[in-house]
This record gives sequence, structure tokens and C-alpha cells, in this order.
Amino acid sequence: MHSERQRVKEREQKFTSVCSKAESYDQCNRWDIAQSRGETWDLLTAAVSQGKGRGQVEEERVGGQREKRSSHRRKRGAIQNPGDLALQEKAWNAVCPLVAKLKRFYEFSLRLENALRSLLEALTSPPYAPMQHLEREQALAKQFAEILHFTLSFDELKMTNPAIQNDFSYYRRTISRNRLNNQQLEAENEVNNEMANRMSLFYAEATPMLKTLSNATTKFVSENKTLPIEDTTDCLSTMACVCRVMLETPEYRCRFTNTDTMLFCMRVMVGVIILYDHVHPVGAFAKTSKIDMKGCIKVLKEQPSNSVEGLLNALRYTTRHLNDDSTSKQIRALLQ
Repeated sequence: MHSERQRVKEREQKFTSVCSKAESYDQCNRWDIAQSRGETWDLLTAAVSQGKGRGQVEEERVGGQREKRSSHRRKRGAIQNPGDLALQEKAWNAVCPLVAKLKRFYEFSLRLENALRSLLEALTSPPYAPMQHLEREQALAKQFAEILHFTLSFDELKMTNPAIQNDFSYYRRTISRNRLNNQQLEAENEVNNEMANRMSLFYAEATPMLKTLSNATTKFVSENKTLPIEDTTDCLSTMACVCRVMLETPEYRCRFTNTDTMLFCMRVMVGVIILYDHVHPVGAFAKTSKIDMKGCIKVLKEQPSNSVEGLLNALRYTTRHLNDDSTSKQIRALLQ
């Protein structure tokens, strides 16, 4: 038993050491990609490259603030003056580009869902154990981390921008009014009523991207009944352990060249915890969980509150088992 624990610890340290040095796609691509699944790698690379990479979501948010403020003013004027056709047209023209962006993110979530299922298959399928997969296919593990980083980044911004749903509600009301009047505007060719309904369900979620990944992970487990569920949960718990060790160990943490890398690790850790909690029968907070939840939460709470409050809220409100009887009072108190 002791020797087995020692071997597991050595493998975790080895994987942690490699991961702590990886801060870009270029480094990731220099890893042992030849051992990774070619089709899965192509799918993931295409999905990530077509979406918003690290920092791009924030960049678009900052760059679009003026456009959103203008849209808000025009929309408010149009709502207050429904009979003013000029104001209605200005508001519509201001909202349409924003809705087109929302459509691109929605479509990207569908590509991420497909990519995640292929990724999980590559990291959990026989004959290798999850730890062996993570050692042999580190490029895929890094892509998994990038997807989780993007997901948490997107959802944090979505939760702090209520104008997203307000603009989309105005768009849908305008479409409905046009249909009653037998009118169809050119913008409806891109986001018609059917697409708008699907997007509405997506953006109604507090964390839409994370919800997509959680559903995809749950579906993967349910559809692959011949694959032991432990293979999936062990993969997720190992990644959570790796991130926690990287964050709490000075030897590894000192290798981080900027705070973005710290935030990257924290987002990945929270992401895999949430996925684990959704697919494991008793969740991540039970005593039998393979994730050290106390350690993970303490690592988060040691950071500045403004950088981790969104992540703590994700653990509070998007997990399934936090309020179960099996969750200890200490863990609940840590998340108060």
C-alpha cells in the first residue's frame, strides 16, 4: 500500500512539474503530441482556435463597452417611445451586432461540447489508466485545461453583464412584433426566431458555458456504460490535485511568471471540481471524494477576493452536492 501511494505521488509530481512549465500553446505543442490522438487533437485545436482564447473574451468585453453603452441608450429610448420609428430603427441597428456576437458564442459552445466528449474519450479509454493518459497525452490535458479556463472566464463575464439578456430580450420582442405585422428584417436571416429560442435557453443559465460542459460530461458517462465511471472521475480528480499542488507549493508556484498563470490554474481546478461533482454519484464534497476540497477552497481563499469571488460562487451555486448531508460542516463553513 505504501509503495503504491509513493508511485502515485511520484507520478503526480512528475505531471505537476511538466504542467507548471506550460504557459502557452507553443510549449504545449512541443510536448509529446505524437502520442496524442490525432483526430481529437485536430478537433480541439479547431474548436479553441475558432473561439475566444485566453484573454480574448476580456479584450472583446473592454473593446465593446462603448458599443454596449450606445446600444443601451438607444434601446431605452426605443422602449420609452414605441411610436417613434426612427428610435426603433436606431435601437435595432445597435442591438443586432451584439446579438450576432451572442450567436457566435452559442455556436462555439456546441463545438466545445463535441470537442469535450472526444477529449474525455481520449483521456479515459482503455488500456491506460487515467494517470497514464495524463502522462502520455499531456497536450490533450493542456487543451482540456484551456477549455475550462475559457469556460470559467466567459461565465464570469456573463454573470457581471446583465445587459446581455436585456439586449437579447429586446431583440426577441422585436422579432415577435415583426412576425405579428408580417414583417421580416434582414438581421433575422442570421438569428431567426428558432435560433433565438435556443439561444435564449442557453443564456438563461447563470453559467451557460459551464452548464454545457457539465451536461456533456454527464452525457459522456451515461452513454459509455462499459467504461467504469471511476476512469472519468479519476481523470478529473487528478487534474484538480495537480492544480492544487501547483498553487500551494512554493517550489512550483515560484515558476509562474505572472498572475494570469495563477488564475489559469485556479479556474481549471474549479472547473474539474464542478465536472467531478456532476458525474460522481456522491459528488466532490463527500468524505470519500478523491478531491481534497478543504485544500482547494483554502488555496482559493488565500488569493485576493476580487480575483476568486467568481470561482467561489461557482462552487457555491453550480455544484450539485454541496448541500447534501454528506458534506461536512467545515466545508460548508469555508464556502459561507
